[in-house]
Amino acid sequence: MLLSKGTTQRAWHERAVAVATSQFGRQVFVRGVVEVSNFCRENCTYCGMRRGNRTLARYRAHHEQLAELILRHRPQSITDINIQAGEDPVAVREVALPLIKTLRKETRLGVSVCLGTLEPALYADLKAAGASTYILKFELADRSQYARLHAPGTYGDRAEYIRYLAKTGWHVSSGFIAGLPDQTEEDLLANFALARALPLRGCSVSPFIPGDETPLAKAPTAEIDLTLNCMAALRLMKPEWVIPAVSALNLAEPGAGYGRGLRTGANLVTINLTPSKMRGDYLLYKRDRFIMTEETVLTTLAAEGFQTSAQSLAEFYAETRKRRARGADARSVPETAVA
Repeated sequence: MLLSKGTTQRAWHERAVAVATSQFGRQVFVRGVVEVSNFCRENCTYCGMRRGNRTLARYRAHHEQLAELILRHRPQSITDINIQAGEDPVAVREVALPLIKTLRKETRLGVSVCLGTLEPALYADLKAAGASTYILKFELADRSQYARLHAPGTYGDRAEYIRYLAKTGWHVSSGFIAGLPDQTEEDLLANFALARALPLRGCSVSPFIPGDETPLAKAPTAEIDLTLNCMAALRLMKPEWVIPAVSALNLAEPGAGYGRGLRTGANLVTINLTPSKMRGDYLLYKRDRFIMTEETVLTTLAAEGFQTSAQSLAEFYAETRKRRARGADARSVPETAVA
């Protein structure tokens, strides 16, 4: 099914959308992202922000500038903010933490962070400041390929960090890359097994995009259909997960990829709020980025028959946790007490 196309693929995707609709209706979460630093201590072969890229102009944003942008100029459709960076503990302390404290004091926005592997004390500081969701992608589930591509840290450590975050009260989302060079069908399937085994609340699938200024710059772009089929499979595997339509879909299939992502059961979209003078140096893939603006996102949602959610991700996760706690309490009542 992950290799399907045509009529079979359409039926597969329609099943996934039906499952998503049964869980979330036609509501899609809208999140804003600010990319606060492109410094990174990792050296991933597939990422342009790798520490080995000596041509990249590095930056750290000023938290006051970002706070002003979010507080005064954010699109009204946004209910959550995601603070993202390369693996840069300095930016966590100097930019992310004060920004989160300001957002928590001045807004009701949900706050998620995507800041890599950190010391436990920094995780605790971020949570105490007001962030509630941590995005930590496991990237790929094959140990040897993980090491060969110099993915962050080690395969074993990455999974343990995810478990630690969940154990300490974070809502954790992860993700993997589809269509990497030399990725076998067994490698691809292993991603689903790992995602299922981890304590996740959501998961993304990103198509492999050969990044500028990386050792894989001349490798072929992943087929969009493979990525979309993986997204549909995730939705059918975990109906309750939050699954984003990532902006890279429009690099894999310019103009149409993002809309097609929503037709696989995705229920989260992201608007880029990073100041324009910084965006070009946040080099995940290519310098010529596809920027998801509010107009682009809302137009695509309307074309696919979706509406923006008035509920934030943070509120959704908190509500879900309360429901689960009530269910656990009910199940713990002895039958004799009910009688």
